[in-house]
Amino acid sequence: MKRIFAILAACVLAAPAFAQTSETEYQERYVLLVNRLGPAGVGIETLLDRWEADYPEDPDLFVARFNYYNAKAQRSEVVAKDAAKFLGNQPVLTLKDSLGADIRYFEEVFYDDELYGKASEAIDRAIRIAPEKLEYRFCKITSLISYEKESPDMATAALLSLIDYYYGTKGVAWTYNGEAVDAEFFKSAVQEYCYTFYTIGSPTSYSAFKTVSEKMVSYNKNDTVFLGNLGSYYYVVKGDNKNAKKYYDRVLKVSPEDYPSIKNCVLMARKAGDAKMEKKYLPLLVRYSPDAAEQMAAQARLDILNKKK
Repeated sequence: MKRIFAILAACVLAAPAFAQTSETEYQERYVLLVNRLGPAGVGIETLLDRWEADYPEDPDLFVARFNYYNAKAQRSEVVAKDAAKFLGNQPVLTLKDSLGADIRYFEEVFYDDELYGKASEAIDRAIRIAPEKLEYRFCKITSLISYEKESPDMATAALLSLIDYYYGTKGVAWTYNGEAVDAEFFKSAVQEYCYTFYTIGSPTSYSAFKTVSEKMVSYNKNDTVFLGNLGSYYYVVKGDNKNAKKYYDRVLKVSPEDYPSIKNCVLMARKAGDAKMEKKYLPLLVRYSPDAAEQMAAQARLDILNKKK
């Protein structure tokens, strides 16, 4: 009996030397290496290869592989641009040329296409294994925006596809970083991408801003956020006050206190010299503006217009 117990004890003590590394242990080792060496540090690819050999269907492995190739694909340079902003960012440095004109320098990230292609394959594999995990899908879209810069066509297509999949697929237990999420979370995430497209400020990104907002309205016809986006697209980007007002009025029908819509309608009316329209929206500005000084100014303006009857 003592001999049996001795053998069992020896097996227990020896087990760690022969046991396969768990998925969690691989993840912990990976995080440790990244913290020490960065996402593309020496030794990380070797760890990823071992991880894949042991757990070829672990989605976290493919996210790690995406991070590895995505980091290796990038290089950053400071370049001169003939613009006040680049991708919505301020210049990192502004100098003067011999004539006194500003020369603006921006940090720009360039990608190795082959390595970025490997990164894309890895994140696509993670999505196929765990399609309900939104963080993987957002990771792909965010990287595409960075890769495509002023022309986010693939990012837009990926986001539109996700929106259709989200609303068209029933019974999916959607999660984000391990936590269950609801429709409001999803809409907020999509709006973050709309904001990014708007901030980039290129013709293609403005088009993406409009297209994604229209797609969201097709599934949420009374959503004031995306209706407001479309109003701002026509007002700010296109200078089309008629269509802008149409969308702002749809917002105000659902949410009469929506300040941005009210303010933009007042500005449109004033710029167009349309006193009738201005008098329609000024009372709303008086009532709902968060700024007491603006409320007083709006009331004073309304009083002046009313005296001109």
